[in-house]
Amino acid sequence: MTASSTRRTTAAHSRLAAVGAIAVAGALLLTGCGDQTKDNGSGSASAGSAPLADKLPKEIRDKGTIKVGSDIAYAPVEFKDSSGKVAGLDPDLAAAMGKQLGVTFQFDNGTFDALLTGLRSGRYDLAMSAMTDNKNRQEGVDPDTGKKVGEGVDFVDYLTAGVSIYTRKGDTRGIQGWSDLCGKKLAVERGTVSEDLAKQESKKCPGGKKINIEAFDDDQQSQTRLRSGGVDAASSDFPVAAYAVKTSGGGKDFETVGHQVEAAPYGIAVAKKDTQLRDALRAAMDAIIANGEYQKILEKWGAQDGAVKKSVINGGK
Repeated sequence: MTASSTRRTTAAHSRLAAVGAIAVAGALLLTGCGDQTKDNGSGSASAGSAPLADKLPKEIRDKGTIKVGSDIAYAPVEFKDSSGKVAGLDPDLAAAMGKQLGVTFQFDNGTFDALLTGLRSGRYDLAMSAMTDNKNRQEGVDPDTGKKVGEGVDFVDYLTAGVSIYTRKGDTRGIQGWSDLCGKKLAVERGTVSEDLAKQESKKCPGGKKINIEAFDDDQQSQTRLRSGGVDAASSDFPVAAYAVKTSGGGKDFETVGHQVEAAPYGIAVAKKDTQLRDALRAAMDAIIANGEYQKILEKWGAQDGAVKKSVINGGK
């Protein structure tokens, strides 16, 4: 998302909060560039039977779909399963919300760092892609320069998680935390909290031994680079790192090192002008929290430790 996610940036750009030991069993949002594939990622009830349908803007009710920008390569939050269907935590939550609102959430694939640009241009109605809610994104500020780069967005927060570091299994190279990355190579997904945090930490390195940051379009490329030994470590949101450690090579490829940091909320991004849509999404999220569907979905994907008791608007710092 600019990079401030993950699905997928530092304290101001963390994609997430302390999601305890996430043991996940399967599970990625957005862009104005990149190959766009339209994947119907969720079903919905008809508007007539949906209790919150009247909260949506009329044009969306009439259309019956909400177009979602997402980097669909961030398992277990959003990804394509073996049949090519969009799966994961976010699509399941969207499907449950769709039943409340009487619409279908259509997930369109794109690169993470272009999601907010696509949202601002009207390509998407919203962005849902393990995106960390923070002030920079809310205000449209570039985290590196501090300059305004576009209109900010509002967030409907729904989960908390942090950022983790992982290495090849049995080859940690003495890395136990961010300070140990000085002078080493780190793979990250472009535009994420991990990239922003790596840039911040690199400035603290002594003697000019900066972190050599290699940024990729998606997390799968980052994992491939680490697996081949091209970098010393990789970083991503904790749920994603935990999933990679659990599943890659049958659990033989990677191991996490140190503790997750930069706990922060994930949020659904909506254009500032679309306040009615934003409030409808919040109402739908609160509804599925109240009826228990939310908890079941989080447990399905091993993310229950990041659960929230209610959705809030722009809760990120």
